[in-house]
Parts: sequence; C-alpha cells; structure tokens
Amino acid sequence: MTWSPRLRTVLLGINLLILALPLGAISVLRLYENELIRRTEAELLAQGSFVAAIWHEAMLQQRLSPDYGNPIDPTWRSHFNPNTSFHYVPARLDISTDPVFEPAPTPRRSGDPDPRADRAGERITAALRRGQRTTLAGIRVVDHQGIVVATTRGELHTNFARRPEIRRALRGEHVSLLRRRVSDEPEPPLESISRGKRVRVFVSVPVVEGDRVIGAVVLSRTPVDVFKALYTNRTPVLVGAGALLFVVILVSALTSLTLSRPMRALIRQAKGVASGELETTTPLDHPGTREVAQLSQAITEMARTLAHRADYIKTFASNVSHEFKTPLTSLRGTVELMRDHLDEMTAEERERFLQILDSDTERLDRLVRRLLDLARADVLKPSDGETVIADHLGRLVDRYRAAGMTIHLDQDPASTTALMDPEVFESIVSNLLDNARQHGGADVEVTVSAAPDACGALLLRVADDGPGISAANQERVFRPFFTTARATGGSGLGLSIIRSLILAHGGTIEMRSSEGEGTEFVITLPSR
Repeated sequence: MTWSPRLRTVLLGINLLILALPLGAISVLRLYENELIRRTEAELLAQGSFVAAIWHEAMLQQRLSPDYGNPIDPTWRSHFNPNTSFHYVPARLDISTDPVFEPAPTPRRSGDPDPRADRAGERITAALRRGQRTTLAGIRVVDHQGIVVATTRGELHTNFARRPEIRRALRGEHVSLLRRRVSDEPEPPLESISRGKRVRVFVSVPVVEGDRVIGAVVLSRTPVDVFKALYTNRTPVLVGAGALLFVVILVSALTSLTLSRPMRALIRQAKGVASGELETTTPLDHPGTREVAQLSQAITEMARTLAHRADYIKTFASNVSHEFKTPLTSLRGTVELMRDHLDEMTAEERERFLQILDSDTERLDRLVRRLLDLARADVLKPSDGETVIADHLGRLVDRYRAAGMTIHLDQDPASTTALMDPEVFESIVSNLLDNARQHGGADVEVTVSAAPDACGALLLRVADDGPGISAANQERVFRPFFTTARATGGSGLGLSIIRSLILAHGGTIEMRSSEGEGTEFVITLPSR
C-alpha cells in the first residue's frame, strides 16, 4: 500500500491554511502600515536634512561666535565627526512597538528669539512655504533656545522648548516619534488628498556647527492611511485578491481531491460489494488519505473473505446434500419395500431391513452431530481455560485402552498445562484416536507423546502404524467430508473439526504420512 497522509493530518493542514489566510492578510496589512510610517519618517528626515543645511548656511553668514549655541551631548558627538563623509540616519519607527504620544502640548510664546537666527529664518521662510505645497509636511526651524524662527504656519517666535523631541534635538540627537492625531473633520473619502491617519510622524533634526547645536528643524506629517494606500494601489491589490481567491479555490480542489473523491470511490466500492461484486473488488488506486486506504483495503479483504465463504458454503451445502442423500435414499427404498412386501417377508428378511433402517438412522444422527461439532469449532473463541496434560491425557488414553485399542503413551513431566479448555483438548485427541482406529482397524497401534518444544509450546504427536495416506489424498484430508473410511462409519469431518479447534487457539497441525508406513499428526498448542 502506497504512502498516504492521515485524515487528521489533511484536516489539520487545511484548517491551518484557512487560518493562515486571514492572519497572513492581517500581518501583511500591519507590515504595510508600518512601512508607510517608515517611508514618511525617511522622507521627513531627508527633507529636514536639506532644510537644516540651508538654514545652517544662512546662519554662517551671521558671523557666529565659537561658543554660540548648545554643547553637543557626548552621546551624540560621534555622529557629527567632521572626518566622516556620510552621516546616514535610518528610519526606525515601528508602530507595533514604539509608543504613540498624546498630541503636543500648547506652546508658550516668547518675543526674544536670537536676532541672527531670526534673520536667517526670514531668508528661508518663503522657500519652506513653497516646498510645503508639494511635501505636505509642517516645517519649523527653531534656534538654540527652542524658539521658532521660520515656519510654514503662523507660529513664528513661539517657544517649543517644552516639547521632548525639540529638547533632545537641541542636544544633538535625531529624534523620530509618533503622536496621536486629533481631527474634528469627518473621515475623508478614499480619493481625497487628505491622508486620514490617526497618528502623525514628528522628526527633529539638529543643526550643528562644530561641536555646538545652533538650532533644529522640526517636521511633521500624517502618513498615508493603509486603506487609502490600498485604494491608490488598487490594481496590484486586486491582483493579490485574485491570487488569494485562487489559493482558496486550490484548497477546495485539494480537499475534494484528498477527501471527497476517494470517499465517493469508497462508497461505490462498498455498493459493489453489497451487490455481489466480490471477486472484482480491488483497493483504490488513489485513496488520498491513510484512513481511506485502510478502509478500502479492509473492504477488499472483506469481499475476498465473503467470496471465499460463499464458495465454502456452496461446496459445503453440496457435500451435505450428498452425504444426506445416500442414507435418505436407502431409508426411502427400505420403507417402500417393507410397505409393499411386508406380509410376504420372512422374519429374517424383516430383521435385515430393520437393521438397514437402524444403520442409516444412526449414520444420519452421527452426521448431524459431527456437523454441529464442526459449526461450533468454526466459531469457537479461545477462553481462559487450562488443561493439565498429565491428568487428562492419561485418563483419555486409559479409556481407549479399555475399549481394546493399543496405545503407547510417552509423556514428558515438564509438559504440564495447555492453554485451552479440557473439553476442547479431549475433543482433539479423541478425534485423532478415532481417526486412527477407523483407518487402521482394530489391530492398529498408536503412539501418543507430549513434550515442550524449543519455544515453550506444547508439542503433541499422535502416530499410528496403519496403512498410511497416499500422496494424492494427503492434500485433501483436512477438507470437510473427505474420507476413505466411509464404510467403517467415517464422516470426513473429524480432521476438519480438529484443525478448526487448533487454529482457534493459536496452534498448528501438520500431517506426515507414507503409504504403507502409517501416519503421524504433529500439533503445537500454546502452553505455560
């Protein structure tokens, strides 16, 4: 039988795949949403770096003193090494792990910005506002005190020093964080320019001159909402949805191929057995799962067993009919003769016909009893009974010796117990002894021996010095109704009964015979 997965494995795999589809979709959406936030952060970092460079150049024209601004925190000083050609700041925000802060606190106003920073801010304000039309980002430039000197909004000269991202930037740190976005406007439609996201990305870029922080650029923008991004990219999304639908159809087809089709084939197979197609029933070529394969194999074996049983019953019925027909014909003929010629018969003739009636009746009675014994042997179930060989075998041999039979007993004291009921054991030995007497005659000598074999089982041998069995008949002796001693009362059922009893208890029987040299039956029985 070829390998097939178990049914529970197939069902588990299908359920896991079905579960993985929505979980995978959620994970992909979550990753995509995080990617949109990081993309926004990266764009703000790039824009902030350009704005910082422009404002830095404007500040250098103001002739700054060496101690102007705030000292760089030692933690971040290495990030501004003048010997380094590039200073890359990666996007690091992660919506699944980073906190989302509340909206920024209301700034307090101050009228004292640094004049030089204020003049540099005036030079770039117009450029910032023109750029905002494209970038959609809010931009503020603050001096080293945290006061706004350039902005795309109406917040000029506002003090933002209380905001944590600006405080950290004025110490030399690049800062990115998320804040909750609060909007009183209704949810925008998908096709609108509004991004509709409930969080806002804030980026603070320090402006450094030497080892001093002279200001910072603060940018903020709402990232694109994931559903708006999906709407914008609806063509590839639809392609992905089509691929997902294809996967669902593929799973359905796999389920049908693995479960439904084999089950339908199995039903057809079972119906074929029910309609009598026993000999042509074969296991399924593509069972799909191991359980279906095992069930199909079991149905095939059941069909073969039923076919064998049907042939056995047919042959058995034919043999029974033949065995009953001979004595019944004799009875009928004898009755008709006595009915027609009873008055003309002498006493001796009437006695002879009555003996014929008695003999045929006895034969029918013996045949019926043997058939009942065979039927019981065929359906016998082993019990927990035990037979003490030393007791039962000796008594049984003594009984046959008393009836005039010559029997030699060779019993090993170690062979103590056979795992079967005493009645069954006696039935086996009695049938073998009766068989020897019927075929060997009154002068036959029988040798019975019992000893344990190498495996611990009971080895029972029953040998006689009778005429033996021809090679042609040796293959037929265990068939029901086969006998060469019908004239001496043989029914042909004794050896069949013996074999059924032995096989039912897990034993074996073997016959060894040579014509003219006697017959030996070798039996192994479970013992302890």
